[in-house]
Amino acid sequence: MHIVDRRLNPSSKSLENRQRFLRRAKALVQGAVKKSAQDRDIKDVLEGGEVSIPLDGMNEPRFRREGGTRDMVLPGNKKFVEGDILPRSGEGSGKASEPGEGDGEDAFRFVLSRNEFVDLFLDDLELPDLAKRKLAEAESEGLHRAGYATSGSPANISVTRTVRLALARRVALRRPSADTIAQLEAEIADCDEPRRSELLVEIDALKAKARRIPFIDPIDIRYRRFETVPKPVAQAVMFCLMDVSGSMSEHMKDLAKRFYMLLYVFLTRRYRHVEIVFIRHTDRAEEVDEDTFFHGPASGGTLVSSALATMHDIVRSRFRPADWNIYAAQASDGDNSYADGDVAGRLLIEKILPVTQFFAYLEVGEAGGHPGFELSGSSLWTLYQRLQAEGAPLSMRKVSDRSEIFPVFHDLFKRRRHQERAAS
Repeated sequence: MHIVDRRLNPSSKSLENRQRFLRRAKALVQGAVKKSAQDRDIKDVLEGGEVSIPLDGMNEPRFRREGGTRDMVLPGNKKFVEGDILPRSGEGSGKASEPGEGDGEDAFRFVLSRNEFVDLFLDDLELPDLAKRKLAEAESEGLHRAGYATSGSPANISVTRTVRLALARRVALRRPSADTIAQLEAEIADCDEPRRSELLVEIDALKAKARRIPFIDPIDIRYRRFETVPKPVAQAVMFCLMDVSGSMSEHMKDLAKRFYMLLYVFLTRRYRHVEIVFIRHTDRAEEVDEDTFFHGPASGGTLVSSALATMHDIVRSRFRPADWNIYAAQASDGDNSYADGDVAGRLLIEKILPVTQFFAYLEVGEAGGHPGFELSGSSLWTLYQRLQAEGAPLSMRKVSDRSEIFPVFHDLFKRRRHQERAAS
């Protein structure tokens, strides 16, 4: 059994090494979660489960005293005596040992709950370039220090502030110190009787004054005060545009739905003020609810511009760009009417892209990929590639198998550094 100490700075540990170890362990767990997620269905992601990480990565750094020659016989030893040479047993932890020699262990296995698994999978994902436009309703961000108060819970007493105020009060009222009284008492032994009487009177007066001015007075006591500080939250809306035309096979639709289901889990778990608008289209587009988007049957021709026009109309009527961060994720097989290409391009250039923070395009293909899927470009792929080269906030990926959904999704929404955002 292996026990991982999760304290940030336990006793007898180096803080810097300890935190470096925790970061390395978390990175190993996240990598194991992402690898495990590739073999799961979308619904299974929410169920948690067992993951494993190599034991080699769980070695925690520690300080050891080196130098000199030391002979040791470990307690509990019944086989060796001082001076014996110990044989090697196996190849060490994390590697398989030779047959019949020593023990070996492949990995450190543990079980994650549903919330732990999803949180680790989504930990390094974010909506790109989320800006604080008009702030949504404020949310409590928990307790924050807010100075001191004269009343409160005993557990919140500030000893430092209380002692400081008590010292200032004693100095202001000239409370006699114990050292002063001790000096006068020591002087009594070496003085004459008249002086002795004066010292006794003075000592009694000082002691009486000290009793009237306590070391700690109730008016000195201060309590740490906490209050909830509202944190402004930026508003965002995600438009999900899915092609459900006749050219989309059931496998393609399944890939698109899996991508959107993962996007839905990501948005609802990571953000509280994100609206999700579902739009599906054939040769005409419509805004639908979540159930219809994922399960409703549909078929027909293909006009991508209908979905873009519907998105533009919804933005104008409900989501003012000055107030909202606008995102869009589109999934399609790339086919579009030849005559509709110019219309879709103008809508993107003039209406959609100028008001969006980020536009993700997922092109789905048949299982196993069809000849030239990765090399040739569909009409939509070619259009988006040209817009991306011109600096539009577009990101494009292709998938043809279920196992590609997780890495593609992670690549689209991974947390980017500020330099990479500026360069894009």
